[in-house]
Amino acid sequence: MPEKTKKHDFIELEFIGKNISDNEVFDTNIKEEATKINPRVKEVKPLVVCIGADMVVKGLDEELIDKETGKKYVAKLSPEKAFGKRDGKLIKLVPKRFFIEQKINPLPGMTLALDNSLVKVVSSSGGRVMIDFNNPLAGKDVEYEFTIKRILSDNREKVNAIQGFLFGKEFEFDIDEEKKKIIFSELQLMPILNAFKEKFKELMGFDVEILAKKKKEEKKEIEASKNLGALGKEESEEKKVTSEKNISENK
Repeated sequence: MPEKTKKHDFIELEFIGKNISDNEVFDTNIKEEATKINPRVKEVKPLVVCIGADMVVKGLDEELIDKETGKKYVAKLSPEKAFGKRDGKLIKLVPKRFFIEQKINPLPGMTLALDNSLVKVVSSSGGRVMIDFNNPLAGKDVEYEFTIKRILSDNREKVNAIQGFLFGKEFEFDIDEEKKKIIFSELQLMPILNAFKEKFKELMGFDVEILAKKKKEEKKEIEASKNLGALGKEESEEKKVTSEKNISENK
């Protein structure tokens, strides 16, 4: 019997997200579909998520449980389970000079990146611009076609999946499988890791530790120094032999 997924499994997910009202694809990690949205797409990375960790919209996250790998599924989601209902409080007036300073001419219908969000220009008149901060898919029913390609067993892949979701990038780390520890060496990460170490523990059962990079580098420098010392000794011996040989030949 094929293995089925459960909460906190890490999976590689292939999906297509569609707006049900017009059947338009709004998101996908399948290259053939992605190039239909943007012909300039060159690479589409696999998506790895942990089930039940809110790495995808709520409704899709719930649908990922108790599914077989390699099988295609379809999930239809209401706004409450997808991108939420529209909120009138998120439609705001912004001074036009803000856009002028950014060398932007805000025209109705434009989609802009503002405050780390995609916003839509509703209207522009006089010195004010009406902006809709609602998610473009808020209030819409959506559909996801998805296939779970595999269930991950490699802990390094799992750590990188969590890093990508929490930090937006991957930092170097080591894993002590025996002691169940994830060891980072970037001291500047300490405040962030302290804030999220319980999340690593919850999803993987591993503790997070920060080992000063300096100590690791000092260890490498000592080893390098030993290697250089050994190399220097070999070169000295070679020079000594060559010198003795030249003296002997001159005699």
